Amino acid sequence: MTPVSSHSPMRTVQVLGGGNAAGSAHVRSLAAGLVARGVRVTVCAPVEADHTYDFTGAGAELVPVPRSSDPASVAALRAACTGADLVHAHGLHASFRTVLALSGRRTPLVVTWHDRAHADGPRAHFLRVLERRVVKAATVVLGTTSVLVDRARTTGARDARLAAVSAPGPRTPPEPDDPDRLRSKVRAELGAVGRPLLIAVGPLEQHRGHDVLLDAAHGWRRLDPVPLVVVAGEGPLRGELQRRIEDEELPVRIVDRREDVAQLLAAADIALLPSRWEARSALAQEALHARVPLVATRVGGIPELVGDAAELVPYGNARALADAVVRLLADPARRELLRERGVRQAATWPTEDETVAQVLSVYDELTRPLPLI
Repeated sequence: MTPVSSHSPMRTVQVLGGGNAAGSAHVRSLAAGLVARGVRVTVCAPVEADHTYDFTGAGAELVPVPRSSDPASVAALRAACTGADLVHAHGLHASFRTVLALSGRRTPLVVTWHDRAHADGPRAHFLRVLERRVVKAATVVLGTTSVLVDRARTTGARDARLAAVSAPGPRTPPEPDDPDRLRSKVRAELGAVGRPLLIAVGPLEQHRGHDVLLDAAHGWRRLDPVPLVVVAGEGPLRGELQRRIEDEELPVRIVDRREDVAQLLAAADIALLPSRWEARSALAQEALHARVPLVATRVGGIPELVGDAAELVPYGNARALADAVVRLLADPARRELLRERGVRQAATWPTEDETVAQVLSVYDELTRPLPLI
């Protein structure tokens, strides 16, 4: 490893797979903060990720690297990392490609786990093998929740630490002239006039718990008026979920993935997060910022993230989910208390400056020249 000269700026390479929105938003924020502090930043990511997150607009150099782990992709990544003082990979697959690319080099490798990979059967075993390979090769593993830090340690990490990660940039549209009118307009478009609106956002994948959400919706049909559940997302389970909604006549509507999540939340009475696993859920953070009462599963990093500012229920327990929503809808004082707690809890989350400062301190530690003996 070449010591960092006091006359030359540190050069870091940030490696992304491009499939994780939280990781991509974090790297965009990190790149901007590091560049502002005089660090040279190269981002290796699929070119479409730059179209969405504008890493070059943050002052970073972009090296397009496909998500594939084929030899050409790894070779491109290896070339991009040549001469770097430190490489920082985000997510399991990007980290594994980086381990392959850095093979035989002494370049410090920092890995951030923003979430955990989800799979069942033989693929789950394969992912565990990748995890062990990555954490044993990494100089430092940063986990966005205590659960992920513990997982890295038990998997074999030499050095695993809790990462400071700022909340995603608020997806807030320009302030409307009449917020109440906008709220009414969104509710009317969704079909929630004169009835409570419950919002869930996320990919329509097995671990997101949408099947449990549909089970819970049976318990809301007896309410008057009947709440409308709107699920915003796309994914492989859409057809299966839509058939259940129609066959069981559930008060649920699936809409495509939305870019106006802030508007959806502003129109909602309650936000729902029924997942089997979450790390630092973007929806949970946005709901608390938006003062929307949240009902979520007590899994992964959710309890650590929201504290007492949400109603937490066991994963897979449709009755508990349904009952929590019924209680909240009947208790305006409880909803207001959760709104107030949400604002206080959100104020405890790391800022972008604090996040960049922590990461830079790790970089400085790993690139500091060794003392002369």
